[in-house]
Amino acid sequence: MANTLTAVQHYPWHQAQAQRWLAQSERFAHAWLIHGLAGIGKVQFAKAGAAALLCEQPVQHMACGQCASCQWVLSGNHPDLRLIRPDAITVKENPEAVLPSSSKTPSQHIRVEQLRELSTWFNTASHRGGYKVAVLYPAESLNAVSANALLKVLEEPTEKTVFLLVTDHYERLLPTIVSRCRRLPLAIPSVQQSLAWLDGRIEQPERWLAAVGGAPVAAYQAAQQQSNPYPEWLGQMCQFLAQGRPKAILGLSAQLESVSAAVWLDTLQRLYVDLQLSAQGLPLRYYPSLQALVTQILEGASTQAIQQQWKWLVTQKQHAEHPLNAKLLVHTALERIAQSLRTR
Repeated sequence: MANTLTAVQHYPWHQAQAQRWLAQSERFAHAWLIHGLAGIGKVQFAKAGAAALLCEQPVQHMACGQCASCQWVLSGNHPDLRLIRPDAITVKENPEAVLPSSSKTPSQHIRVEQLRELSTWFNTASHRGGYKVAVLYPAESLNAVSANALLKVLEEPTEKTVFLLVTDHYERLLPTIVSRCRRLPLAIPSVQQSLAWLDGRIEQPERWLAAVGGAPVAAYQAAQQQSNPYPEWLGQMCQFLAQGRPKAILGLSAQLESVSAAVWLDTLQRLYVDLQLSAQGLPLRYYPSLQALVTQILEGASTQAIQQQWKWLVTQKQHAEHPLNAKLLVHTALERIAQSLRTR
């Protein structure tokens, strides 16, 4: 079964909340900050919400999917809807997208020009006489210049305009941006809801769901990209550590350098949570399929050293988006892991 959700539909676990939220559209806030756990469908929530606000004949406050407005949203050509995201995400979502001629490589940040163009667009009349909606994601990809440009747009709202900002980490945004938005936290779906949706879409959904911390969309996407619920390099690392060869993990540095620091730090942080749980005789939370290797790794390992390394990973994760030296960070992390899991 494919993931066939269209741009006007909400995931089943968000439908009730979306209806309550959209029921207040007559007195809608100018700007909303939609936040929650990564991988639960927040961007889809915002896009489908935008479609509902633009819909000409909504059904129970949700987009009908049939009217001219909904058809424009589905085709990606609605004149009263703007998607503001980094060029790198634009290309990922639409490989045929035309980027600015000055862009040699797609930007990982939202450019200030995108916000300046948006200010002009907001001040023109809507084509359908209703809302004009901008969906910006992920909000943490704003840099200092574009964040200030966004502030100017938010400070001067025009009638019938709505800004939907989506973020995994609202605490990383400028406090002045957060203060100008109404916060809308999205709940994590229950395990039962997640597994019901994943059933038939991927095999062994329980393991994939555990590996991503309970986020069903992230679980589905991970299953499309890799063969195991954990990265290949993590499996190799655990093999080396279980064999009593901690120094061998230094050879994995190139693989870690090929992914973002936020991703591999998050993976290692989850491994160390599992190590601490197993040391207390509790079941693994994230990587149950690695239980046998984890048991071997813990033989002779210091639980205090494991806890200290976990704390170090948590600290590094706070600055993972902008490491001063990504290569040095990888090498340091691997050295520390080898040290923390050496035989006493």
